[in-house]
Order: sequence, then structure tokens, then C-alpha cells
Amino acid sequence: MEAIDSIKSNYIRELLNNGAREDSRGPYDFRSIMIKTGVIEHAEGSAQVDLGATKVLAGVKLADGAPMADTPDQGTISMSAELLPLASADYEMGPPSPQSIELARVVDRGIRAGNCVALEDLILGEGKCWNVFVDIYILNYDGNLFDASELAAMAALMTTKVPKYEDEKVIREERVKDIKLNNIVTSSTFAKIGGHLVLDMNRNEENAADARLTIASDGNVVRAMQKGLNGGITVNEIDEMLDVAFKKHGELKSHLEKATNRSL
Repeated sequence: MEAIDSIKSNYIRELLNNGAREDSRGPYDFRSIMIKTGVIEHAEGSAQVDLGATKVLAGVKLADGAPMADTPDQGTISMSAELLPLASADYEMGPPSPQSIELARVVDRGIRAGNCVALEDLILGEGKCWNVFVDIYILNYDGNLFDASELAAMAALMTTKVPKYEDEKVIREERVKDIKLNNIVTSSTFAKIGGHLVLDMNRNEENAADARLTIASDGNVVRAMQKGLNGGITVNEIDEMLDVAFKKHGELKSHLEKATNRSL
């Protein structure tokens, strides 16, 4: 397997040296993006995102609970990610892997730092609030889980309906309003492969990558960044990736707004 991966990596590098990519995209082109919402009947919000052959499912569930002690005037939001064995031969059942933990934290950081969910609007009363749980499931892996998962989580939140809460009981059969959102954040993940920068790596490109950088933004401000792998990135390369990420936010936001019939 390592020999095959090495052959594929050398092929990817040779293509880039000749100004090409395996699927004929430009260096800063996303693969095809499809977003389908309302795919989990009993979730408060849900979405499936297909980014090329990478498929990610996200669901949102609201539960009544207590706010955090240091933020008594806000509800809470938490993120989890599961790499299902059906998505890749490399994934196994068991406790969360470092890869799944990193994925959940990167997606969470962009949405949380972007102040996407109006947490102050989740208060139900004295010492009571909505706890928002966003669960991400990888259905098929072909590279770039970060951007696909950020889109899926964001689309699920944009379609989330808040259940009725009456007499300290959750009435899930009645969903009374949209969850209040302040912002839309998307991410753009880049790879550095043999001195070349590319956006939205497929699986073979990820295997060939020397360095990785995920930039989450709302089109105006960088909300979060995550560096991965051991290779170095120059300041000039970061500046270039930031420019691309800001431009791509508008494209990704348009996909979200069209799929959810909701804009901010």
C-alpha cells in the first residue's frame, strides 16, 4: 500500500509541475458542490454535502439543559465528528480518533469564533437554556473533510427549527421558529505539494501534501486557522491563501443560501 501511495504522490507532483491537476481543475477551484437539506427526519436541522466524491452528513439536535457557569446568559453549542468505517478502509470502529477530534474542533472553532449561533437567544429562563449539539458523520472520504464538514454543519444550522418549550418540557412535534444566527462562516483548505498551492485536495492530493492550512472566514474577517502536516508555509503563501479564501467565501455562502433558502 505504501508503494502504491508513493507512486500516486509522485504522479500528483509531476502533474503540478506541469501546471495540471488529476481532475483538470485549476489550482484554486473547488470540486462540484451539492447540498441537500432536511435529510434526517427527527433532527432539528440536517444537511448532506457532497464535495466531489467526499460525502458528509450533519445533524443538529437541541436539548434543554443548564448554561455554562461562566456564561449564564448564553446557551451552549458543541460539535462531534465520526469517521464511519463505511467511508474509508482506513477508518475503524472504536473511540474517537485524533483525526475525528481535530475535524470536530476545526469546524467548531470556525462557527464559534464567527459568532454564527446567537447563543444569548437560547436562554429558556433562569438557569435553563438550549444546548445545541451538531453531529458530523463522514459517509465517504475522498479528501478535504474540513470544508465539506464546515458546509454541512453550517447548512444544518441554517435549517434548524427550535422546538416548542412549555412547562419545562420540550415538545419536539412543534417547531416554532428558526434558530437565530448572526453570521455565516465557511472554510477553505489548501495544501502545499512540492512548492505548489492547491485548494480542496482530493484523496490522492492529500496523501502527497507537505503542509495543509484551513482558513475559516466570513468574507471580511479570518475567524479561525488550522495548520496541519510537517511542511512549512511562507508568509507570502499565507497572504495568497487568505486572498483566495476571502473570495471563495462568497461562492460557498451562495451555495448555502440557495440550499437552505436562508440568507444573512
